[in-house]
Amino acid sequence: MFDITFMGHMCYDEIHPYRGAPTTAPGSAVLCGAVAAARVGCRVLVVTRMSPADAAILEPMRQLGIECRLIPTAQTTRMRVVHPCADVDVREMDQVANAGFMQIEDMPDVPSRFVHLAGITDQEFTVDLIRGLRARGYSVSADMQSFVRQVNPRTRAITFADVPAKAEIAGLLDRVKLDVVEAKILTGSDDLEAAAKQFEAWGCPEVVITRADGVLARVGGQTLFERFTNRSVVGRTGRGDTTFAGYMAWRLQHGPAESLKFAAALVSIKMERPGPFAGTLDDVLQRMQ
Repeated sequence: MFDITFMGHMCYDEIHPYRGAPTTAPGSAVLCGAVAAARVGCRVLVVTRMSPADAAILEPMRQLGIECRLIPTAQTTRMRVVHPCADVDVREMDQVANAGFMQIEDMPDVPSRFVHLAGITDQEFTVDLIRGLRARGYSVSADMQSFVRQVNPRTRAITFADVPAKAEIAGLLDRVKLDVVEAKILTGSDDLEAAAKQFEAWGCPEVVITRADGVLARVGGQTLFERFTNRSVVGRTGRGDTTFAGYMAWRLQHGPAESLKFAAALVSIKMERPGPFAGTLDDVLQRMQ
């Protein structure tokens, strides 16, 4: 039995920080989420599409005990992310290579308490995949950036746009993750509670939304909010992915309020240094206090 299965692309991120030198490193929502969950004690499966030539970037996850299922493709997804100003929530992105859509056949026939669709763009998941996972009996969650971030087939530039199937997607999910920008695009409101209530009305019972100062959850008709406590934003990339992974990890055995506190503490530590979360469970528990 796996605790959490993360499905989505591994990728290389070329990051251009505001007034800083660019760097290239393995990235993706899958990497940030899986590492965070594994470091706090979850048994994690990763299902990803990528070129076998780049399989070495899976090694840090395997060293943490994460089981990785690689679906071979001709190329590994590559992203270029530019921060044009000091506001870390403002990003310009291009997808220069793509590994193709995940298929229901990619998911091995194994038990997993949660299955999370941790995508980078709209080139990874379909509504049919979500239906297929639900038909197998999985508890499915998704990151709405997987649908809002839309790749121009000619220029490869990523724009943020509304999703016609958003209500259907929300109704198929047990949990959903998004940020304030995606919330505004999908619901018309950048008020986190109002946006969460809209997803609730569409049929998703558990909604988690991040923004620069903290994270909100809407569960069972109750709204919760926790502030981040990070002292820097050098590790901003992967904020939402890490927040939701921390939330899911603690949600396995705890209620929404305690899980949200745990997630806010974990991602606050992560944002103080580049790369995936590198702390421990004790670090997170201490930060919660």
